[in-house]
Amino acid sequence: MIECMPAVGPAIQAGYCFSRVHRFDDEQVRTFARAAGDENPLHHDSDFAHSTRFGGLIASGAHTTSLLMGLVGSHFAKRGHVLGMSFSVDLLYPVFATETVTLAWVVTSTSAAARRKNGSVLELEGSMKDANGRVSVLAYGRVLFDPGL
Repeated sequence: MIECMPAVGPAIQAGYCFSRVHRFDDEQVRTFARAAGDENPLHHDSDFAHSTRFGGLIASGAHTTSLLMGLVGSHFAKRGHVLGMSFSVDLLYPVFATETVTLAWVVTSTSAAARRKNGSVLELEGSMKDANGRVSVLAYGRVLFDPGL
């Protein structure tokens, strides 16, 4: 990831970053997996999950990915108009149902968008890190952002 630079003024530029902390728990992991239609017992069945190499419930990839994508939408929606264009993720390590993680995004580049008068296409790199700083999920995204305010 590129280094995070504090925002100076209203402009969004390469190096702009934002983050938040999220705490998982067993019930949240079960509820999300159920809602997503993910029937993998690693997300539902404590006894089963404890008998595996993971030793307990883990969050689904859909859950971790949704939290990262949701942070992008929520963050930029407070600053203008945002539309997700593409996202991709690498699921590197399991995220346990008892973990507290840090979700973070950095703008890696911006380019003027011909489709919108004041819009820019923002390229982003994101991550979900555990309390020890290990990256469990690595993400890349592209959004159309118009400060329009």
